[in-house]
Amino acid sequence: MTEFGVMFLIYFIAKVHSQEMFDQGPQQLNTLAGTLNTLAMLSSSFCVARAMVAIRRDAVRESIRWLWGTIGCVLFYLVVKIWEYLLNAEHGFSVYTNLFFTVYYYLTFNHFIHVIWGGGAILWVIIRLHYGAYSAKDHEGMEAVACYWHMIDLVWIVIFPLVYVLR
Repeated sequence: MTEFGVMFLIYFIAKVHSQEMFDQGPQQLNTLAGTLNTLAMLSSSFCVARAMVAIRRDAVRESIRWLWGTIGCVLFYLVVKIWEYLLNAEHGFSVYTNLFFTVYYYLTFNHFIHVIWGGGAILWVIIRLHYGAYSAKDHEGMEAVACYWHMIDLVWIVIFPLVYVLR
């Protein structure tokens, strides 16, 4: 959270010093891509929450299915974000375009990396569930990964309005 706190601080400092650029920046982004990624992140957190409910009932197979749903959302998020980056490149927007795009790429790429790490952790939990590592009585490791995933989702819920909506 500290890392993302610093990132948001950088965003606000940059915005204060380049207000006009940050007013125009969101209009140049693909809002559909941002919205699709928001839906992917919210859906993924729902799946993680359902997986936690299932493991607390000792429904291991159900928990695994919900976590595979999360992985589907992770893959969808990553594909949409790559598509968005490619669209930006086609329009000539890069990290060097201006301060808004520098901050945009800094925030979204950092989040992108955390989604990959979180997806890897979810895959690890699926493997461990498959081999009986978690149960209704012992699922702290799974809960830790779920908390991490919800943090990644929460960060996106802050990033989306900052870079796609607010002017």
